[in-house]
Amino acid sequence: MPTPRSSLSAGDLAHIDGQLAATDRLLEQNYPGDDGSRQPVHTVYVPADRFTSSLAADWGAQATATAEAHGGFEQLGRLLGQDAGLAGSVASRVQAKLASEPIEDLRLDFEDGFGDRGDDAEDAAAVAAASAVATAVAAGSAPPFIGIRFKCFEAATRARGLRTLDLFVSGLAAAGELPAGLVLTLPKVTTVAQVQAMDYAVSRLEDVHGLPAGRLRFEVQVETPQLILGPEGTSPVAQLPHAVPGRISGLHYGTYDYSASLQISAEYQSMEHPVADFAKEVMQLAVAGTGIRLSDGSTNIIPVGDNVENAWRLHGRLVRRSLERGYYQGWDLHPAQLPSRFAATYAFYREGLPAAAARLRNYVERTEGGVMDEPATARALAAFVLRGVQCGAVGAEEVQALAGVGIPQLTALAHPGLATSNTSAKDLLHG
Repeated sequence: MPTPRSSLSAGDLAHIDGQLAATDRLLEQNYPGDDGSRQPVHTVYVPADRFTSSLAADWGAQATATAEAHGGFEQLGRLLGQDAGLAGSVASRVQAKLASEPIEDLRLDFEDGFGDRGDDAEDAAAVAAASAVATAVAAGSAPPFIGIRFKCFEAATRARGLRTLDLFVSGLAAAGELPAGLVLTLPKVTTVAQVQAMDYAVSRLEDVHGLPAGRLRFEVQVETPQLILGPEGTSPVAQLPHAVPGRISGLHYGTYDYSASLQISAEYQSMEHPVADFAKEVMQLAVAGTGIRLSDGSTNIIPVGDNVENAWRLHGRLVRRSLERGYYQGWDLHPAQLPSRFAATYAFYREGLPAAAARLRNYVERTEGGVMDEPATARALAAFVLRGVQCGAVGAEEVQALAGVGIPQLTALAHPGLATSNTSAKDLLHG
């Protein structure tokens, strides 16, 4: 049999490389994938002037008291449909979570939660917020992720939003090194130009304060239909990652502003309304592969008074629904939502752990099992387990026992392009 000979020459390959050079640059620069760092499971919003160093601990204590007043954490699990074994394993972890880290991500709100109190009052509050955050971070009492939401860049509030952003960031910079988990949130975005303006604003703040380029990343709140479908029939939200590459850290869906913009009656405004699902699917497609994280919105049905158990059932179901659809973060508005947030989240990861770990072990050890997983599926399995570890639902020792891999190997499986040799387990687990 004659030796096979290729027909395409080195020149042909060089020609194709030239044709695809722009594609190669686009994939490398604009689609780096997830960086493997911790994503919080929720964002808590409080009016900016209500933040104190003890706020997270206070919320944890209130959440625990509410759970205990309604039968305890195992009863909460059963209320959410968990069997006895799962409810027991989840309960102890949720109780510990509320004692040690009840809030993962906190936003001091200068927008809807603060309102218009006049420039002098907001100036003072912005300066005080920077000082309070710096103090809490130094004392170790701040959540691992913390920042502000300022007023939007529409004409009526643009100058006020920029001034609050400036005063807060400048105050933190003056106090010392910026918090590692600093997050800035730009609300009510309608156009790509507003995001480009935000990019300019934070770039100028970086220059003024001698910060590394790209240090100040920000979230975009998707609360307007104009960002999903623009006037030309295109999707502006899909343009955002490429208009300001590397600058956006997340897209957060705004349940009630978005629904109201589409004339949905208040009674039917919900995270699971069809208009919400459509917007979130577009968001999901828009940022796939870019490394930008997604967050679902909130429910305004609060577990208080005679409505605690019904509100927990609703919240737990909505949290689980978001997780199953690839939205691993959401908003919480009240301490009593924390028990159902963590109970539903932990159950999601603990229920899925045995099967995911077994498939990972088969993949790593090249063992034939009932499912033959491709590398892409192995990445998804590893990412699922890693998220469970990072939020506290699953222990690293459990992963080692069930999947036969440690955290560095698990991270390498979930994010093959991520160099982990110089990354500590602490960095992987705590952002």
